[in-house]
Amino acid sequence: MSRPHGIPLPSAQRSSDSNETESACADDKQGQPRPREGVRQLTGAERVRTLVESNASVSLTVIGARDSHGSEEFGTGMPVARTVTPDGDVILLVSGESVAARAAAHAQDDDLTAVIEITDVAPVSVPHRIRGRAWLAGWLTPVRGDDRPVCAALLAERRPVGELLGLGESLDSPADLLRGSGRPAWMMLRLEVGEISVDDLWGAEQVDPDDLAAAEPDPVSPHEAELLQHLHAAHGDRIGELCGLLGAREARGMSAVPLSLDRLGLRVRFSGGAAGSFDARFDFPEPVADICGLRRAMRTLFAAASH
Repeated sequence: MSRPHGIPLPSAQRSSDSNETESACADDKQGQPRPREGVRQLTGAERVRTLVESNASVSLTVIGARDSHGSEEFGTGMPVARTVTPDGDVILLVSGESVAARAAAHAQDDDLTAVIEITDVAPVSVPHRIRGRAWLAGWLTPVRGDDRPVCAALLAERRPVGELLGLGESLDSPADLLRGSGRPAWMMLRLEVGEISVDDLWGAEQVDPDDLAAAEPDPVSPHEAELLQHLHAAHGDRIGELCGLLGAREARGMSAVPLSLDRLGLRVRFSGGAAGSFDARFDFPEPVADICGLRRAMRTLFAAASH
């Protein structure tokens, strides 16, 4: 599927090849530390799928949408929930008063193009705190008919929010809503994804939309923020001990902060020494499937560092 015409989706190569545009992960002149080669990592599709299903900040831009004054409006809404269907479409729950909802309600099928931008920020304080961004571009339509209860159930399963209870409520009178002329308080929109780009801790790349449908979100993601904050606050000394596994003297005495956690391992950001800021990745012996497996993997990692 080709990218819808006119959607300003960032090129995965632009951040590294252009002198005019900094990487999505760069928040100062030094830029985001990138991992050394040879470590295991999630695929691009898995990383994007995880971001879509996560609590990371998301914005929705409808190309050409206009506000009530007739001015073109690019930032058209902040979806309160989103998920991915088995076919790879992204379902978004937005306010019925949003520009995106109004534009989708009056658009013909497949003629409304939009971009979702997801920004992933580390839940702990570190240099270069933006861990990555992903962009998904495609065609936006309202969820209609028999698809509504199916998509509502999928949203409730993946991202249960109180706003789902307002899908049957109207911003106008109940009679208008029954006649189909009322504005719903909340609307589900479907983005049929045509192109995906991600620029994160692992690098920048394009992702095939078909791969997004087949990918699974990382099982550690729902617990990651809480676990990283706990590790940083209560086990900072043990995180620092991990530098012993690097065999690098320059890491000793540096500040060590747990930056990211997934089913394959832990990433720690070291800073404050002569070597500057760099990341170290500590792989688990095997991928973990749940929180119990993660605890065992972390104990094994800390035990190896203490010897």
